[in-house]
Amino acid sequence: MLDESTITRVLAAGTARGAEFAEVFVEDKRSSSALLDDGRVEELTSGRDRGAGIRVVVGDSTGFAHTSDLSEAGLVAAAEVAAAASRSAGAGGTAVVDLDRVDAPRPNLVRVLPGDVPKARKVELLVAADEAARAAGGAITQVSARYADSRRRILVANTDGVLAEDDQVKTLFSVSAVATGDTGMQTGRESVGRTVGFELFDEYDVADLARRAADRALTKLAARPAPSGEMTVVIGPGGGGVMFHEACGHGLEADLVAKGASVFAGRLGEQVASPLVTLVDDGTMGGEWGCFAVDDEGRPAQRNVLIRDGVLVDYMWDGLRARKEGRPSSGNGRRQSYQHLPMVRMTNTYLLGGTSTPEEIVADTPSGVYVAHLGGGQVNTATGDFVFGMTEAYLIEDGRITEPLREGNLIGNGPAVLAAIDAVGNDFAMGHPGTCGKDGQGVPVGDGVPTLRAHGLTIGGTAA
Repeated sequence: MLDESTITRVLAAGTARGAEFAEVFVEDKRSSSALLDDGRVEELTSGRDRGAGIRVVVGDSTGFAHTSDLSEAGLVAAAEVAAAASRSAGAGGTAVVDLDRVDAPRPNLVRVLPGDVPKARKVELLVAADEAARAAGGAITQVSARYADSRRRILVANTDGVLAEDDQVKTLFSVSAVATGDTGMQTGRESVGRTVGFELFDEYDVADLARRAADRALTKLAARPAPSGEMTVVIGPGGGGVMFHEACGHGLEADLVAKGASVFAGRLGEQVASPLVTLVDDGTMGGEWGCFAVDDEGRPAQRNVLIRDGVLVDYMWDGLRARKEGRPSSGNGRRQSYQHLPMVRMTNTYLLGGTSTPEEIVADTPSGVYVAHLGGGQVNTATGDFVFGMTEAYLIEDGRITEPLREGNLIGNGPAVLAAIDAVGNDFAMGHPGTCGKDGQGVPVGDGVPTLRAHGLTIGGTAA
């Protein structure tokens, strides 16, 4: 994307006023999407974003500038602006950087680049999903299907001598179906997204995804109101991972810890969860939504154990905060685009599986709620308190999953839930692809859990 001599001169311009660290991040991203709503193709778009961000660090001050001009003159100008913004009081000078290319293994192979696939073929997938969802039953009154793909090529170089590149291809498909009946309208949704090419559809049948979305909506038509109060909750495989991403994962990001905005601050080495809980963040998971070869600071992706057997063993780190602590980055420096500074972000965050079967866990639960899928929610990272929507849930009676429940809320506290887990299944699964928002930036992430059980969560339902 840039030759090494140009990179070296740009980094020199960034450090010419005495800065201790300079970084060049170059990005070239192409994307396309198509949306079918109510039987009609409403959108068919494609786009390209290309540019560079220059970061210069002096002490606790960071200067940042970005430009879409990738000529050497444009990059040097941006580096000079970033250097000035860092308010360097140094004596100046020219940095000589010996760049060492990072050799990071790619977590996946892409067989079919989505950009090489005709748009008509992508539209065919949308039509097939629409037809399959509507065929599930006459109560299905609305179907929306979306296809999206992207190819993001990045280059990262800095005055530590790092020179790294990555080529990230992602493909996504989602279906939403609305069923209408005596209880009003109910929605079912299903999605699949992988860091792979168009070969995604050799593994996943869009008609099957659509039928599952429609069946979920139809099932909710006969659902009873969710109960209210404190009770035992069994969370199904995959679908509950977002709760641990939000309620626990963000609190383990080193920037929030440093600000005192995390309930886990200062607790390294402490028992913070049930001994059954081992929490991992892993950017190397081949094909998963949050995987990559190198992060957006040029560090190779890593598998980081955060909580082992209930004990907090580490946080997630980006390069800047790791430098201050005199330790290596954990490969969690990520940014939305070249127009943004990197920060500590999760990749694929999940709980390791246990030894119980899901059937044993349910059978050993006299009463409670089985949550198959969670939706969006809110969390206070300083306290760990959270609220999540239950998009698919069922009643547990006498050790059996019985009636479906209408959507309600799952309310609790992250550390309290971690401590209250008393059963972990052997059926680990990753959940749906997600976009994690933080400080105005969004990045692709994955999450997953096996079946697990926790006591003392609060269900916010509407049943009297």
